[in-house]
Amino acid sequence: MKNDFALALNEVLEDRGLPKDVVVEAIEAAMVSAYRRSVNASNAQHVEAKINPENGNVLIFAEKEVVDDVQDERTEVTLPEARTVDPQAEIGDMVVVDSTPKNFGRVAAQTARQVIQQRIREAEREAQYNYYAKQVGEIVNGVVQAINAKGLNLGLEMKAEGIMPRNQQIPREFFRVHDRIRALLMEIKMSPRGPQIILSRAHRDFLRRLLENEVPEIYHGMVEIRSISREPGYRSKVAVSALQPGVDPVGACVGIRGVRIQTIVRELNDEKIDVIEWNPDPAAYIAKALSPARVTGVYLDENMVGPKTATVVVPEDQLSLAIGRDGQNARLAAKLTGWRIDIKSLPEAASEVLFKLHNNPEYKIFIRQEEDITPQIETIMAKKAEGRPITPEEYHLMGSFVDRVEQGVIQRRQAIKKEHELRMQSAQESVPKAVYDLPIFTLGLSKKVTSLLQEQEYDNIGDLMVQYFFDSSKLLEIEGINEKTLSDLLKAFELLTSTLPEPEEAPSQEAEPEVEVEPVAEAQVAADAEMAVEAEAVSPSEAQEEAVPAEAPLEVAVAELAEPVAEVVAPVKEKPARVSKPKPEEEEEELPASLEDIFKLKPEMLDLPEESEEVVEDESDPKKRKKRRKKYVDVEYDPEQDVTIYRKQRKRGTGALDDWDDDWDF
Repeated sequence: MKNDFALALNEVLEDRGLPKDVVVEAIEAAMVSAYRRSVNASNAQHVEAKINPENGNVLIFAEKEVVDDVQDERTEVTLPEARTVDPQAEIGDMVVVDSTPKNFGRVAAQTARQVIQQRIREAEREAQYNYYAKQVGEIVNGVVQAINAKGLNLGLEMKAEGIMPRNQQIPREFFRVHDRIRALLMEIKMSPRGPQIILSRAHRDFLRRLLENEVPEIYHGMVEIRSISREPGYRSKVAVSALQPGVDPVGACVGIRGVRIQTIVRELNDEKIDVIEWNPDPAAYIAKALSPARVTGVYLDENMVGPKTATVVVPEDQLSLAIGRDGQNARLAAKLTGWRIDIKSLPEAASEVLFKLHNNPEYKIFIRQEEDITPQIETIMAKKAEGRPITPEEYHLMGSFVDRVEQGVIQRRQAIKKEHELRMQSAQESVPKAVYDLPIFTLGLSKKVTSLLQEQEYDNIGDLMVQYFFDSSKLLEIEGINEKTLSDLLKAFELLTSTLPEPEEAPSQEAEPEVEVEPVAEAQVAADAEMAVEAEAVSPSEAQEEAVPAEAPLEVAVAELAEPVAEVVAPVKEKPARVSKPKPEEEEEELPASLEDIFKLKPEMLDLPEESEEVVEDESDPKKRKKRRKKYVDVEYDPEQDVTIYRKQRKRGTGALDDWDDDWDF
């Protein structure tokens, strides 16, 4: 049967919830402290205690000096006694021997009791801190132990105590002692009196954890909570999105007949909860965030400087619903989306657009576009001011007017932003990368200018050059910088870039392996040639119009068109492109017989025989001259023999098209 010590030890372990080695270590430390108090030992002397957990026997070991004659039993020991512990001990050595007293005394026992209690209390607090530190952000259960002006005191597991301040409680929510409640473990910190655990029921993460507990789709990762905005006790908005196709995120959160969301509403003391579907489009997301109000249009203003603002236009009868009581609905929507929301009624938005068309330079460019609609809108606004009713058609006209102008302004801002980005990219590309490692003073400017630039956080030359090439007017805004300074900067930039080593040239394209010419490039050459032919044929000069009358035979027109084609394709022959390898005979396609296709496929065959020309002056106007060819050439390509055939034609009599010579040139 176990003795009293073993029973007491097990009782302490179960009651405190501590490991056995922690309690045993605390008892050993108490025995060491009791020994020091009993014999009045010095703190410099090494003392240790060993306890038997089965029977509770305690042995005290102290470090003593080996001497011939013992003067102080607390610190000295004889040689024979020392050799019972260490056979090799000599005079003057330090050995650890058994020094267990027969009786500690009342004072030493009281000291041991206090030390044991203190050590167990410290171990208990440390265990509580380690246990609850892992649960920060999770829901814990507690029992109300006390209610005071500062808040609630809740009893938690492991005999820990939590505090719920007044500002972390849901308004209009009351509790009684011994009520069991759930709360979010918001924060834990260590104090001299133990871990201080702060609980909350007003935090938005409390609603998040409740949704995870009640909605299995959220817990298993099929539905994600994107954002939460909450005013405890009144209203909350939750944006959710589905991570798997075919899952309705809003329906999963609400449940059948609202059973899931109603459980959470009762836990939050009848707090209203709006569950909306998250949308990647900010305009559609903001429109849904303002539910249950109906939105006409959302116009975003993503300024490069300042907060992002969204102007929301709603029908006149939906304005109060969109704003909410004391602005609650609009405030929650702004927190949910992260946008600053400006809500306006449709007549108010139309009146403001009319004012901006005449006073805002950004809107003035749309005056001509809306010059037919503006008088009608002004008439409708006059009727509104007089209190006369407005028809639904007039409301529709105002809505379309506001939407066209605002969307036009947004598109123009996007174009300006894109142009800004392109300019910045161009400025960054024009600056060598090596200058980013050079400080400002290496430009050789005056100390005053250098200090002024460094005060504006231009620490290296690269950033300064980018700003100069992008927008030098920003540098002029610095006090002490003028046009002369900018001129000096430009000279310093030119001198610096001239001294920098030139970047290594890219490997020559000639070393690259030959690849097949893409058909797009060939088609582009043919298209350019065809466009040149059309331009020459559609816009002839007056001399060509008189030289080629309407009654001229068709071969004259063909000959006139052949010359511009050769002129366009001729530069291609000077710098020949790489030609694809010939295909096998069974894969060859039938080649077209048109003149443009021949030039496209066989640019090396464009050396036509020279044609003799004769210049004839017009008797009516000697300034006008016309060209008349005596010879005409028909070019054909034979794919089977891989040769080009030239067939000449000489004009005979009326110049019929079928009067061709039978002489062939290969």
